[in-house]
Amino acid sequence: MTTYASPDFTGSAQTISVWAPNAERSVHLVADGVRSLMRSGDDGWWHSREPLAVGSEYAFSVDGGDLRPDPRSLLQPEGVHGPSQVVDLGEYEWSDAEWQGHHTRAGGNGLEGAVFYELHIGTFTEEGTFEAAAARLDHLVDLGVTHVEILPVNAVPGRWNWGYDGVNWYATSSIYGGPQAFQAFVDACHTKGLAVCLDVVYNHLGPNGNYLPVFMPIYNEARQSPWGTAINLDGPNSDEVRRFIIENALMWFERFHVDAFRLDAVHALVDESAVHILEEIVANLEAAAERLGRRVVVVAESDRNDPATVTPRRREPVTGEIAVADGGSSGLGLTGQWADDIHHALHVLLTGETQGYYEDFADPEALAKVFTTPFFHDGTYSSFRGRRHGRPVDPAQTPGWRYVASLQTHDQVGNRASGDRLSHLLSVGRLACGSALLLSSPYTPMLFMGEEYGARTPWQFFTDHDDPEIAAATSRGRAEEFAAHGWGDEVPDPQEESTFTNSTLDWSELDDTEGESALLLDWYRTLIRLRRDEPSLAADDLGTTRVERRGKGSSSVVVVHRGDLRVVVNLSDEPVTEAGEVVAAWHTVDVREGRDGSGSSVVIPTDSVALLR
Repeated sequence: MTTYASPDFTGSAQTISVWAPNAERSVHLVADGVRSLMRSGDDGWWHSREPLAVGSEYAFSVDGGDLRPDPRSLLQPEGVHGPSQVVDLGEYEWSDAEWQGHHTRAGGNGLEGAVFYELHIGTFTEEGTFEAAAARLDHLVDLGVTHVEILPVNAVPGRWNWGYDGVNWYATSSIYGGPQAFQAFVDACHTKGLAVCLDVVYNHLGPNGNYLPVFMPIYNEARQSPWGTAINLDGPNSDEVRRFIIENALMWFERFHVDAFRLDAVHALVDESAVHILEEIVANLEAAAERLGRRVVVVAESDRNDPATVTPRRREPVTGEIAVADGGSSGLGLTGQWADDIHHALHVLLTGETQGYYEDFADPEALAKVFTTPFFHDGTYSSFRGRRHGRPVDPAQTPGWRYVASLQTHDQVGNRASGDRLSHLLSVGRLACGSALLLSSPYTPMLFMGEEYGARTPWQFFTDHDDPEIAAATSRGRAEEFAAHGWGDEVPDPQEESTFTNSTLDWSELDDTEGESALLLDWYRTLIRLRRDEPSLAADDLGTTRVERRGKGSSSVVVVHRGDLRVVVNLSDEPVTEAGEVVAAWHTVDVREGRDGSGSSVVIPTDSVALLR
């Protein structure tokens, strides 16, 4: 398997190189107003004749065409259409020399004991910067999470965006503060004991400001993805495209000290190579981690419901050559993957919604199934897809921590018509019930920013495309998508600034220290602490979980058995009485001691929950 190294990007003066095999005659470098012909090298690479000083702004002209930014630009100070700027990634003085990454109970690279917190830098705080987000890290430390998962931070068109319209994969958003501010943010996280997971997008490029096709065959015209023509992972000249991707991941790991990666929609990485791009990314990151004495985690978002994603890969050496397969495991070797079926089952249980892809999860056995194996569709018929879907997971061979479960994510909230959270749909008591189910599950839980206190702000789909045609198409497409489902003018226009500002967390919701937000936050803290301290909740053996359900639909009592603990969730219309020692209970639960001292019982009202032993 081919080995790569992180691009250097250090020093007060740097030679600028660009892979531009599409150039037929010339590539000119225009730096600080001076135009010079670049030197042609091997395999389509072009090199500057003189190094550029840090801070220099530059762009390229291919075959006499318009000036375009560097495909490996680290900073776009004037946006995705403007010139690139030379940055010294070695200039920042790190203080995390002792940091090795999240410590699992087994001491390995896994996710044992991890609790993720997904956030978007632009809407996590009113300022929308890395510096402002770092000032809020104590909130996450007090909450008890272990990993801060950051939505993509690469340069995107306009002033606000989810991050998935990136066109400069190497450039850190100047809106958030730029590369050194991101380094400082990661350093601050490590200082407080928090690992950083970066969401990266290698399956497509945004529609606005993508100049890579000027330089390189970034697309494979013979392959299609959900976004159109697929990234060139297995066509002619794909070796350098793969290198472009792998070295990007290595840059974030080595130069920015990122601990983990969330790979967006890996099912859209169309690759028929003998060594899949995912396997090659993992192998190179693991080799870098071993060399640096650090840990690395790679988590996939995958729609395939295929356990091969997290099945260990063949342990081939990374030597600079393509290794001969030696048998053994044949998976892709990622650390973990998102398991949306768990989200869907919990969502249907709590809300009663059964439209679209939620339809199959109205099955009374859905929750019981996904709490003992992560895929509800494991070869079963999916009515949403109109076909069988997925493959079974062997619970005896797969620890639960390999699967990331959630109640809310940026997708599940933001892709609703009005960006409404569960806090807009459910009582605070029912939110407490949902959090207890999630945080007592055998999986790796992930929270979405604000979930822990029942944030009342929506999280909506927002963009700021400066191309009028793309802007109009984005607004029109969003309206038409939901009009087909009966929504009208209440669907926010993604191009309106208010759609972005409305999505920003309002931290003043926590000012009332005795209000519902404070109660829910305290409950989340309690559950995360118990998950860490209680052996039965820390166990990741899927065989230790059993689900008992009394009643039907979203008006039922659910009892999740985890070792010697029971999580009793009352979603019915009547109080229920349960015997047992109270480990934790929502504030509405009435704890009653036995008259003869023989034990205790609890009365659990509607939309309340208790953890009992």
